[in-house]
Amino acid sequence: MITITGLKKTYKHHQVLKSIDIEIHSGSVTAIVGPNGSGKTTLLKSILGLVIPESGSISVGGSTIKSSDQYRKQIGYLPQNHGFPANLKVKESIKLLQDLRTDVKDYDLELYEAFGLEEYKNKQIKHLSGGTLQKLSAAIAFMFRPTLLILDEPTSSLDPSASILLKDKIRKVNNEGVTVLLTSHIMPEVDELADEVIFMLEGCVRYKGSVTELKNIQETPSLEKAVANIIKMEFSPCLI
Repeated sequence: MITITGLKKTYKHHQVLKSIDIEIHSGSVTAIVGPNGSGKTTLLKSILGLVIPESGSISVGGSTIKSSDQYRKQIGYLPQNHGFPANLKVKESIKLLQDLRTDVKDYDLELYEAFGLEEYKNKQIKHLSGGTLQKLSAAIAFMFRPTLLILDEPTSSLDPSASILLKDKIRKVNNEGVTVLLTSHIMPEVDELADEVIFMLEGCVRYKGSVTELKNIQETPSLEKAVANIIKMEFSPCLI
């Protein structure tokens, strides 16, 4: 589904991504984890075409993203920071996106309805709580029936019941064949959702493999402890 080769990105004098080489398999749930500043969000934004790397290549569905932007129509994106126009109402934000995506008519509104967002349809974005904004962003990520979901800290700001609804939806669409790529600082959530984990540290991929394998290597049943153990390790330049 996604192939990344030799990806490098530098901001000013700081190299954020150091020759990243990874492959995300179609139909998988892959979690990118690591401390703040490890390059996770920059990697996601590079895949989305929102960040332009200095070198390397990214292919989605067999086509390099430099050759066409049409691949973005396959993607549902839940960002950490919401960019909704503050003065628009919820229903106006939904309608605006639907008007832009004329290629899709059969909308997936399951999360919109489950989150009770219809109750807020006449509220302006600037008057929504952080949790309601997160619900709206999550509902929009699924709305156009993507084949690839990119979710940056998906349960951030959500209460437990909303978090359960979102995780159940992620599992449902993944069972239907949707590829999911997510970041999260919540290791029990990663353990619950992900097939594979990519651990990043200082712009390098330090581990890529199954969640079970990582726990076996670190000799712990806890993914949180396994990741903490990797952070404590001393590394030479990028191993992967």
